[in-house]
Amino acid sequence: MKIIEFLLIIFLVFLLGQYFITVPSWASESTPSPEPTAQVVEIREYQGEKLGSVNDFRENSIQGIQNVDVSSYRLVVDGLVEKPLTLSYDELKGYPHQKKLHPILCVEGWDVTALWEGIPLLDLFKNTTPKGEANTVIFHSTDGYTTSLSLDYLREKNIIIADHINGLVLPPAQGFPFMLVAEDKWGYKWARWINRIELSNDPNYRGYWEKRGYSNKGDTQGSMLGE
Repeated sequence: MKIIEFLLIIFLVFLLGQYFITVPSWASESTPSPEPTAQVVEIREYQGEKLGSVNDFRENSIQGIQNVDVSSYRLVVDGLVEKPLTLSYDELKGYPHQKKLHPILCVEGWDVTALWEGIPLLDLFKNTTPKGEANTVIFHSTDGYTTSLSLDYLREKNIIIADHINGLVLPPAQGFPFMLVAEDKWGYKWARWINRIELSNDPNYRGYWEKRGYSNKGDTQGSMLGE
């Protein structure tokens, strides 16, 4: 019996050896294991405050969701500046980023509080230098949408253009590659799919919705219509 048991043990050891050598291909030195797929989870709470979701936004753009080709995308900063800029998406990723927790309030009656991360406009302006007569910044989008804000407001609030929301790369529905985080302004001031930032000396410039009767200042504490 002892000999039989010994031979049985040898046989089992042989079978186990064959299994680990031949069966699991991911364990073979000649077949490297596949790279794990990184899955980023949307942040739903920040500094003790609950956040809305990217799924809470309503689609209300003028030309439908824009799908921007990042390889050919360029952000132009021009107008009343000393040195116009044309920047690729990769170049813009190299700029300092800042996080801001702020709600967007839409005139349609819905709102979403989100954690935004992006580039302070003042950092862009350092490299382009607005001229002394510049007092207004006009934001242009790939779908033809425009809106404007005062240069003083952008400086006072240190406004950013966001490329991330709740820890996620900004989805196309929210304005990839860049959405303006217009703090304390109605949602129509939060331009999406920004591809041009124009410095102007026209404080009365009226964008897409402003031409249609909405307030040019767009303050959430004031009326959304007129002015």
